[in-house]
Amino acid sequence: MERHFDEQLTVLKQTLIRMSALSESMITDAIRVLCERDASAIPHIREHEEEVNRLQIEIDSLCMRLIALYQPTACDLRFILGAVKTNSDLERMADMAINICDKAERLLPESPLDPLATTSLPEMAALAGLMVKESLHAYVNRATDRARIVLLRDDQLDDMNRRITADLLALMQKDSGMIKRALDLLIVARNLERIGDHATNIAENAIFVVKGLDVRHHHER
Repeated sequence: MERHFDEQLTVLKQTLIRMSALSESMITDAIRVLCERDASAIPHIREHEEEVNRLQIEIDSLCMRLIALYQPTACDLRFILGAVKTNSDLERMADMAINICDKAERLLPESPLDPLATTSLPEMAALAGLMVKESLHAYVNRATDRARIVLLRDDQLDDMNRRITADLLALMQKDSGMIKRALDLLIVARNLERIGDHATNIAENAIFVVKGLDVRHHHER
């Protein structure tokens, strides 16, 4: 019985890793559509969203079965409950990537707003993608040290969002002809910031699983 539980727990971890990799790929591809004007990635992004949605249902079902059949306790129970929350965060990240893709597709015929479309937003997307990868690694491997690094990086991502927002607002004040494009890029930056928030949630879940501490909203202090 215990061996079968461990096997199913491994399946849960592997499925979460797969879902995380898909979400991270969607973010990278959506930014590529925006910055490199590579529309070829759009069908892949939408296909990945369908797989993410399928995996979300699969993970929730597996978590329910594990609780019902094995009645886990302590750390194992926290891991499964946290997996349900992590599952939801990963699905929301994929939704954010779709939002970015939609804006990128709409901006394809427009001329880019340099340097935001070539430097700042890709840098922000790279940091958000790194946070996704590291938060899931921290959760699956119960690595609280990695989780706390993700929490610190969220502040860095917020700073980048504020700088990009200020730059875009300045562009709109300077030239009203840029307002439509700048507003779309503001939404892109906001979605990247939200992706970082979801990665932070997963990192907080990792700390809760290992230590039983609720560090949301700096509650640990």
